[in-house]
Amino acid sequence: MSHPWHSISGGVTAPAGFLAAGITAGLKASGKPDLSLLLAPEGAVCAGTFTTSLVRAACVDLCAERLKASGGHARAVLTNSGQANACTGDRGLIDSQRATQAMADRLGLVAEEVLICSTGVIGVPIPMNTLLAGLDPLADALSAEGGSAAATAILTTDLIDKQIALEAELGGRRVRIGGMAKGSGMIHPNMATMLGYLTCDAGVPADVWQAMVKRAVDRSFNAITVDGDTSTNDTYLAFAAGDPLSPEHFEALEAGLTAVSQHLAKAIARDGEGATCLLEVQVEGAGDDAAARAIARTICGSSLVKCAVHGRDPNWGRIVAAAGRAGVPMDPDAVALWLGEHQLMAAGQPLPFDRPAASAYMRERAAGAYLTDDTVLIRLQVGSGSGSGRAWGCDLSDQYVRINADYTT
Repeated sequence: MSHPWHSISGGVTAPAGFLAAGITAGLKASGKPDLSLLLAPEGAVCAGTFTTSLVRAACVDLCAERLKASGGHARAVLTNSGQANACTGDRGLIDSQRATQAMADRLGLVAEEVLICSTGVIGVPIPMNTLLAGLDPLADALSAEGGSAAATAILTTDLIDKQIALEAELGGRRVRIGGMAKGSGMIHPNMATMLGYLTCDAGVPADVWQAMVKRAVDRSFNAITVDGDTSTNDTYLAFAAGDPLSPEHFEALEAGLTAVSQHLAKAIARDGEGATCLLEVQVEGAGDDAAARAIARTICGSSLVKCAVHGRDPNWGRIVAAAGRAGVPMDPDAVALWLGEHQLMAAGQPLPFDRPAASAYMRERAAGAYLTDDTVLIRLQVGSGSGSGRAWGCDLSDQYVRINADYTT
């Protein structure tokens, strides 16, 4: 984690002035929390990144249009879990507009200041009577300690909630950044992740903030994959509100923004449906950082690589084969490859290595699931360029098939 930032508690409500809530409104048959609200202070700027899929939920377009029309300003985001409200025709937009108008009325805002995100089964509309009945108790539950409840209420197939908060002294003042996210399956984002939210109590111009968020997303959510599928609802919203921060501290602020985003992105990859370990691929020597990230993400997304990791099989040929189809230049004769501390290739040629020990390395990583030592690390040198990048994924297990084979039945 980048200096000068350090971890604190509180999630999205750790930054000053932010309130959040999460309740069980009855949107899910499971009876689990399913309705979440995040409220930013007056004057907040908001940067958004959204799915690039042509099949997208109406709430995605509504968020993007409102942020564009406002010049990057918003006050609140409402999240319903259980129904994606995607591919539901005109009703999808009408319901999103009704929900945000009703929420705005309860908060004393105009509808355009309220955004909405939905997650769940595609093709299933929101049970609006249930959602609308939940808005009063949701607004009443808003609290500066509501970050954890909000982080729980946005989940679907996730096994754990995903939240973080960081603090630093910048320019003689305390600055905090908080974040929460959800995602476990249908993760191969071309913008951000399934759903993610970030809060910051430093004032930053909207255009500067949007540029920071985009760069952070490229190095985090756009560098993860679980199953190669991009969602119809992918949304990442980042709010900033507070006393203006001097431009000399923007670089440090972006470092914190990136650290929060990477923590959440890795938590999603680690919690991939049926996964037993986190996979991290580091690439060096590419033409530029974007090329390095492309190679790393291609390796992380390879079903053959993911299956080999799950089987604890150090089948390095699958790794270099995936690197070769990433669509960016690389020199096969310069390839060097490591699995943990085990070097498998040098100068494009295989090296003798202790296969049982390399297999044991992966087995030990899986045994530490959800701990700090559960990462299977692959390092790849692809040339002498200055580009470097990382990507994260997970192994592919039979449990993933079972979860998704029975998802709606």
